[in-house]
Parts: sequence; structure tokens; C-alpha cells
Amino acid sequence: MRRIKLDKIDRKILFHLQGDGRMTNVDLAKKAGISAPPCLRRVRALEEAGFILRYHAILDPVAMGYGVTVFAQVKLVSQAESDLKQFDVLVKSWPQVREAHMLAGETDFLLKIVAKDWDDYQKFLTEKLTSAPNVTSVKSSLAVQTTKHDSGIPVEL
Repeated sequence: MRRIKLDKIDRKILFHLQGDGRMTNVDLAKKAGISAPPCLRRVRALEEAGFILRYHAILDPVAMGYGVTVFAQVKLVSQAESDLKQFDVLVKSWPQVREAHMLAGETDFLLKIVAKDWDDYQKFLTEKLTSAPNVTSVKSSLAVQTTKHDSGIPVEL
């Protein structure tokens, strides 16, 4: 992985790609204020340097049949590195878990979980999450409404 220093044009490219990863190279070049060939070279360099990790589509969970989003605060019995890694591997195997964050403090993991309905979440909670090795407690918070959903990070132009 090659390290590069970001200039104003690179930041414009990243800003616009983060907003629309399907943008054509020609449109991206116009927005960045350069021609298409150097724009493509810059995008490839940004990918190789690790600034662009991947491209993906953002799906509507409700349209896909997942009407419930729950944030679960998970506390483990042990915070030994092997136990944290074991739980992390297990969490990554559950497709309902869309995000997992290891935290410092009272809660060991914060999980974003999607489910078809509340009963579907309860089944996941009892059959998988609370019965997982080393889990001592789970506090579930039902998301009532998502008022902001920005993926990525702020890019200063």
C-alpha cells in the first residue's frame, strides 16, 4: 500500500465518490476540475493507498423486509484479548449484525442489529446473542426513527 499526501483535488474526488460511488469518471473529473485520464489515475492511486476501501450500494432495510433496528450493548464476563477476539469472530458470522464496535468502558460491544420484526429480534437475542459464550448481559434499545444516516466521514474541501 502506497502512501500519498492528499491535495485539494484528491479531497474533491473523495468527497464526491463518497456521496455517489457510481458516478462516472467523466462526471467525477468535472466536479474535481481536472480531465478524465488524470482523474482515473488519482482514483486508482487513492484505492491503492487505502483511502478508498470499497464501493457498495446502500439498501433500504424496510424495503428488504427488515423493519426493526436495535442497538445492543453487550457486556462480557471477561475482557481478555482471546475472549474479545472470540466474540468478535462470532459477531462477524451473524448476518443480522450490521455494525459491531468494541468499546472502552462499561459496555464491551455496541451492536447494530436488523430484524424483520420484534419477534425476529427476540429469537436472535435468545438463541444467539445471550447464549453466546462469555456474554453476561445485553441491553437492547429499539431505534424508533433514523433521523440522520451519513455513511463515510467528513471530507474537508
